[in-house]
Amino acid sequence: MSSSLLKLEGVHTHIEQYHILQGVDLEVPEGGITMLLGRNGAGKTTTMRTIMGLWKASKGRITFNDGDITGNQTPDIAAKDVAYVPENMGIFGDLTVRENMVLAARSGQMDDGRLEWIFNFFPALKKFWNWPAGNLSGGQKQMLAIARAVIEPRRLILIDEPTKGLAPAIVDALIEAILELKETRTTILLVEQNFRMARAVGDTVAVMDDGRVVHHGAMADLATDTSLQTKLLGLSLEAHQ
Repeated sequence: MSSSLLKLEGVHTHIEQYHILQGVDLEVPEGGITMLLGRNGAGKTTTMRTIMGLWKASKGRITFNDGDITGNQTPDIAAKDVAYVPENMGIFGDLTVRENMVLAARSGQMDDGRLEWIFNFFPALKKFWNWPAGNLSGGQKQMLAIARAVIEPRRLILIDEPTKGLAPAIVDALIEAILELKETRTTILLVEQNFRMARAVGDTVAVMDDGRVVHHGAMADLATDTSLQTKLLGLSLEAHQ
């Protein structure tokens, strides 16, 4: 991995009267997968939404590819080849699977080869290609949300808890897909509670607590240090599987 593609420096975010992020410092190395871990309410989702401009930083600086994006609007950030898969998936239930995918392809044209690559990991999407997305199961909706983010090559993908509600076999397919994405030098910032996923794909890790990053380092080091896991997360990562 090389230098940081994304960097947050002293980022604060207020949502109404609540001070959620309280000076977040975070670096996401280019070409790797950074895990963002922490207890519920630590500020992980707020960090993702602040990066995407959905919530505005009240203080601090966010840089992407050495350019300041702190005050940018969400469409402008997305146009820089940044994709976001929110925890609530953000799909359009009244549209078909195909229509959801077409909307995600900025040119309106989907590459057949890339589409087949996606179908290889998520065959249910091919099976239900012309179904309304709202009729899919929860796991299938999550597959669609991730597929939309990767229908075109992206420089950076932010993914918030992708394995939530997925069966183990689908988690395995997702792990394989994310590792293949990394082979293309796609940079990923990933919030995840499933330890098997975190250990399998993570290169670096940042742990949040009370609106700040309190630990950063190699994912492999955290994965083998149960005492550090308990100190940072309140329990060992094995308990999150």
